[in-house]
Amino acid sequence: MMCGFSTTRCEEEVSLDGQVVPQKNTFRYLGSMLQEDGDIEQDVNHRIKARWMKWRQAFAILCDKRVPQKLKDKFYRTAVRPAMLYGAECWPTKRRHVQQLGVAEMRMLRWMCGHTRKDRVRNDDIRDRVGVAPIEEKLVQHRLRWFGHIQRRPPEAPVHSGRLKRAENVKRGQGRPNLTWEESVKRDLKDWSMTKELAMDRGAWNLAIHVPEP
Repeated sequence: MMCGFSTTRCEEEVSLDGQVVPQKNTFRYLGSMLQEDGDIEQDVNHRIKARWMKWRQAFAILCDKRVPQKLKDKFYRTAVRPAMLYGAECWPTKRRHVQQLGVAEMRMLRWMCGHTRKDRVRNDDIRDRVGVAPIEEKLVQHRLRWFGHIQRRPPEAPVHSGRLKRAENVKRGQGRPNLTWEESVKRDLKDWSMTKELAMDRGAWNLAIHVPEP
């Protein structure tokens, strides 16, 4: 498969052993979905589906009234939620992405507690009962943990070469440019009243980005 991730469309066909390689605008790599336009919509949907697969595998345990609630809560945080947050440290999430993830999680948590939306139980009450922090806070925690790791690495470390930056002095197309990962980190630092210099102290940084479970 050939990915058309270039700004200029390639009209030339690529063949391998006489067979034309199809050109795609999405590519799956190590469990993550990469898109031609740089968005994360496909990756977010893919992780939600992966989480539902884990949920179905553990449905007999998570929805069994005979299983203690604390055991179900711990199992959910250990085995189910990580399936949706895989690769989230590299996501420049927008409001709609957070909403998609939050809706999927609340459906699972309500089933665990034996409630439906008709019961009119608040989301905060459900999370407090299950002992799960809001998905938005966990996303920020994952992103800032990865940012701290990058900050502590020397400039020549390979991890810096994987950072996608917006090119300067390049004419871009119409419309609002895509949100970048660095812009998301700046927003997170501002919202959490933190400075990037704190990342050099690993202990203090991990303590600052810790998200306690209810």
